[in-house]
Amino acid sequence: QPSKTKFVSLRNGYHGDTLGAMSICDPVNGMHSMFSGVLAKQLFVSTPTGGMEEDGVQTITEMKQLLEEHHDEIAAVVLEPIVQGAGGMRFYHPSVLRKVRELCDEYNVLLIFDEIATGFGRTGTMFASWQNESTYQPWYLTEGSSFSIINSEDRKISTNEIVNADILCLGKALTGGYMTLGATLTTDKVAHGISHNGGVFMHGPTFMANPLACSVSLASMGLLTSSPWEERVRNVENALIEHISPLSELDSVREVRVLGAIGVCELKEGLDRDGMARIQRALVEEGVWLRPFGKLLYTMPPFNCDELEDDHIKKIGEAMYKVVSSKPKA
Repeated sequence: QPSKTKFVSLRNGYHGDTLGAMSICDPVNGMHSMFSGVLAKQLFVSTPTGGMEEDGVQTITEMKQLLEEHHDEIAAVVLEPIVQGAGGMRFYHPSVLRKVRELCDEYNVLLIFDEIATGFGRTGTMFASWQNESTYQPWYLTEGSSFSIINSEDRKISTNEIVNADILCLGKALTGGYMTLGATLTTDKVAHGISHNGGVFMHGPTFMANPLACSVSLASMGLLTSSPWEERVRNVENALIEHISPLSELDSVREVRVLGAIGVCELKEGLDRDGMARIQRALVEEGVWLRPFGKLLYTMPPFNCDELEDDHIKKIGEAMYKVVSSKPKA
């Protein structure tokens, strides 16, 4: 269908730095505004306003309207499932994925999940898109006064509840960070669409399927799947809640949130480049390596590391508190 050339994405999304990927990142709040003149024009809907089910209502309303009006020209919807990464480290409810899947099926549009940052256990399930109402348990503490916890002792994945994409993008933890390697998985229908009548995938990079990187990936996946990684993620999650929650007491902090092995401190005001550099230097002096950006200071500890202990996460929390409480100027 040659008329289907556009993509739909969430605002505040981040999908990479090549030209095509930059075009589906947020054109206003993203980091690629200087390239706006050369990027393809895509379509965007509002990001869910929070982590509860009702926070995604406006997103789904806009998505339905957009697909209804433009489905003849839309090839796919692209999402970072459950956690938006570099665009703000925002969490949103898994019901959004289910409803978007239904809309994509209704309007004959492909669904692409970008699990580069969330794949392989980071949120507590093997893939973030496997989260459901029982497994999804975000923790929030907003300005020291309010919090929400979704309680369930039975964090089981039902195969009937998994939302499957037509295309799945993987990377980062695929090799444990030791080698560069990404993977794109598709349904049989998409794969046959590419190979029909002798067609081939025309965008393979020079080192695609590099044997060394593939070997590293197999070793990394073996270590992950043979380990008690789910228990380890839960332990990291509990430690993060304990050790970064004091940040919410600070006047400069808007919210502290945790999901799986992701801990986020969101400030009320963003920092400029010099301010972020000062915070990073101060953290290094405390023996902690974190990368602040904008309003965010976040940590994603290596949960499947045998040497990771509660004291390490305690050190991270204490360093974050000390540096943020020093109030470096923007």
